[in-house]
Amino acid sequence: MAETNYRSGYVAFIGRPNAGKSTLLNRLVGEKIAAVSNKPQTTRHKIQGIVSRPEGQIVFIDTPGVHKPGHLLNRRMMASVNDAVLSVDLVVLLRDASVSTGNGDRFVLDLVKRSDKPSILVLNKIDKIKDKKQLLPLMELYSKEHNFEEIIPVSALKGEALDAMMTEIIKHLPKGDPIFSEDELTDQPLRIIVAEMVREKILASTGEEIPYVTAVLTERWDETDPDQTRIHCVIYVERSSQKKIIIGKGGAKLKSIGIEARKDIEALLDKNIYLHLFVKVVEDWRNRERDLDEMGIQQ
Repeated sequence: MAETNYRSGYVAFIGRPNAGKSTLLNRLVGEKIAAVSNKPQTTRHKIQGIVSRPEGQIVFIDTPGVHKPGHLLNRRMMASVNDAVLSVDLVVLLRDASVSTGNGDRFVLDLVKRSDKPSILVLNKIDKIKDKKQLLPLMELYSKEHNFEEIIPVSALKGEALDAMMTEIIKHLPKGDPIFSEDELTDQPLRIIVAEMVREKILASTGEEIPYVTAVLTERWDETDPDQTRIHCVIYVERSSQKKIIIGKGGAKLKSIGIEARKDIEALLDKNIYLHLFVKVVEDWRNRERDLDEMGIQQ
């Protein structure tokens, strides 16, 4: 039974694309459970990462970056953001402190205000700022706009000030027993985590167009052989020209994507895997209900 001062609850990461939400989640959980890329809109799923400490348990919800919805895919992504904000105990607004304030930042701030939830502002990427005094005007701006419980500068990439952040987050959660067992790290099925690992490598090796038109679905997971798990993933694109880009000359790029993804998957599963990748052209899949359902991108 947990001690009477033990705290637990749900915490949503909210922010613009590229604020560093997935990098922070992976760092806190200690495993790669969310795809990380410098390309916007990398996160498409509402991912729960569970962190258990002696003083409390935090169930983090990593949400897609807040953006203007276009395709059905984007509308579902934004719906998951709004749902997360309304269903948590605490909202963490994650802001890239190394860039100037824009309309997108104000839109996210308004979303936090409307939630009427206790909130903490986390200023990320301070490793990119030489003079930390540059943070003061930004901190003052946000403190005037909203009554944040705390304002905490951190570096998710370097792990700087994350312990202080965790202490403050737990302090603002309700008292209660753990929600999950201590050995659980995420609610995401392995099939989705693996698919996202493959997509992460696609984002890292392709140009600007491909990230928005690509999705990965784990179609087959075979553990018949105790020494090697066989995983088959299909890569969705919308046009034949995009398929050629991902496959590359003589299949070289697809092979490279598979090699890099396999390293991460084997590290996660702690066993040998055989990874088969297949590229499939599905026109306008981002607006197709059935395809989005199969990918686990919820309404």
